[in-house]
Amino acid sequence: MLLSLVECPAMKLSEFNFALPNELIAQFPLKKRTDSRLLSLDGVSGDLGDYFFDQLPELLKSGDLLVFNNTKVIPARLFGQKTSGGKVEVLVERVLNEREFLAQIRASKSPKKDSVLSLGMDKGEGFQVKILGRQDDLFHLKLLSDTDQQGVFSLLEYFGHMPLPPYVERADDEADLTRYQTVYAKEKGAVAAPTAGLHFDDDLLARLIKMGVNTAWVTLHVGAGTFQPVRVDNIFEHKMHSEYVDVPLQTVKQVKQTHAQGGRVIAVGTTAMRSLESAATFGDQKDEIQEYHADTDIFIYPGYQFKTVDAMVTNFHLPESTLIMLISAFAGLEHVKSAYQHAIDHKYRFFSYGDAMFILPQRARKI
Repeated sequence: MLLSLVECPAMKLSEFNFALPNELIAQFPLKKRTDSRLLSLDGVSGDLGDYFFDQLPELLKSGDLLVFNNTKVIPARLFGQKTSGGKVEVLVERVLNEREFLAQIRASKSPKKDSVLSLGMDKGEGFQVKILGRQDDLFHLKLLSDTDQQGVFSLLEYFGHMPLPPYVERADDEADLTRYQTVYAKEKGAVAAPTAGLHFDDDLLARLIKMGVNTAWVTLHVGAGTFQPVRVDNIFEHKMHSEYVDVPLQTVKQVKQTHAQGGRVIAVGTTAMRSLESAATFGDQKDEIQEYHADTDIFIYPGYQFKTVDAMVTNFHLPESTLIMLISAFAGLEHVKSAYQHAIDHKYRFFSYGDAMFILPQRARKI
């Protein structure tokens, strides 16, 4: 959803561009999750600080609430062929039920309705699906054999590949099964990792809890749309993709209690941020967080007034992406540009397997 701003002039896509040396795009995770670097940014002053992720507790305090996205990445990429023999690559976008799913399909020629695809043969005999039709840019697929007792998730676990982002220019390997997954992943459904959470390990989480930092959970099943480029010059014309969000009542209570006691609500990642802000934006009680169980297409860009989040942990994002627009809304575009240039100059690692930021906002959230 495009959130209207009062008397806001057109905002050009080029304002969110920056030049990134290709060698700074991380192709592999570090040996240890917490070995990543951490750049702090104060959205008021623009001050920066260089840390390692293991030092995150130095930036937090007792009574803070870390909100994590507990979605679990599924092995959503499948390779196969059409009945004609032509090769196809299928990226599952959303599992609808045990036998049906929506997916992107890459092929030399787009397959037609009622055609059959054989998938997963690179890992065995594979299985077949039938194309029922299309929903916008996605194909609606159904498992062909009703006698096959394995559901979509089970078949993906056996035949699928981890859906590494397009800027990771290599095939997935066995290590990606665990490293392109948070240690607290629980709810199956994402086709991209909530990457800010990749830096946490069990030891760090235990240290944070011991010092009095609280934790809460949301679920946002990250879709492949997160990697889709913005194709309009005026960002207000961009159509945001939708993703399923679950903000439970327990998390709502924790957020309210944290604020009442003077603590900070800290979103771990843009997905946690979008979940919390959706729960405070689209409900019946205006600007007040409440439980939320629905799709969201919230589009956060400079000028947006945050309602629930007081700080955030996030990775570095692609130029001209909706995610860099979000953090620019939070910390200020000029501060973000300066922080990114600092990260480039000091050779931070970028994107999903790269380093992280801890960001304080440019203005207090809306009370």
